[in-house]
Amino acid sequence: MVGLRDIREASRRLAGKAHRTPVVTSRTLDELTGQSIFLKAENLQRTGSFKYRGAYNRIVSLSAAERSAGVSAYSSGNHAQAVALAARELGCPCVILMPSDAPMSKLEATRGYGADIVTYDRHAEDREELGRRLAGDRGMVLVPPFDDPLVIAGQGTVGLELLEECGSLDALVVPVGGGGLLAGSGTAARFMCPSTRIFGVEPESGDDTKRSWEKGEIVAIPVPATIADGLQLSRPGKLTFSMNRHLLRDVLLVSDMEIRQAMKFLFERLKMVVEPSGAAAVAAVLSQKIPSTGGRVGVIVSGGNVDVERFCSLIANLPPTG
Repeated sequence: MVGLRDIREASRRLAGKAHRTPVVTSRTLDELTGQSIFLKAENLQRTGSFKYRGAYNRIVSLSAAERSAGVSAYSSGNHAQAVALAARELGCPCVILMPSDAPMSKLEATRGYGADIVTYDRHAEDREELGRRLAGDRGMVLVPPFDDPLVIAGQGTVGLELLEECGSLDALVVPVGGGGLLAGSGTAARFMCPSTRIFGVEPESGDDTKRSWEKGEIVAIPVPATIADGLQLSRPGKLTFSMNRHLLRDVLLVSDMEIRQAMKFLFERLKMVVEPSGAAAVAAVLSQKIPSTGGRVGVIVSGGNVDVERFCSLIANLPPTG
């Protein structure tokens, strides 16, 4: 398991490497929701998402021999970019397994950071099995996207910074893919402000964490069809689920339309470019998934990696919010 001490150690390792991203507020958002909303803008993090925190914390903790051998990872895009950049900064060879239908902007960015890319069919092949095999064949250290204590501790620095800046929160709302961001940031909140209610957010078609949480054991689903490619997982991680099942108050589901409306709101009202996965938690707040109590709510905007054509197509022709 991961504790507050692990997260604080990760914070020290990341000092001067990861951005301490701003917390953004909006009077309009507060009025629409009836709550005081604090947005942690990880779309402004290096590589465009929170993933850099966990990747760097994991790789910087390797021995010199392990770094020399290199690192590998599997990812739909954000973890790929994060591992590629962290590996380049720490002098590691790097290879990334990515789905063949990953957004071209994420493929190109990952390659631009110096990684070799191997593609696979996410609908027909098991990326975890392929990833382990690729790492073994090349004699590299596998850097998991979420199911690793050092990765989780790195992601937990998002919640740590949010609580340090805002003080006590009545609720923390976090998008959930594999669950690393939720496990890390939820742990930080639980230690720093035990009364904080912690909510995960998933796409309606990708409700593997909600099903698992309700059943009390990991439930696998088919690869979901959703615009939120970063949340397009079929099951939560073993370590992350073992942590999150005790942290969560509830798992909220949002539609692709609600995600699109949140992206549009963030762009028009806060001048923020946010990818679908990154807007999921805001979508839950805007669509009143959390009962309005006039409380203080922290919301993690997890990433902004979306190409301009796709961004424009997703937010075009939508009705105004509110």
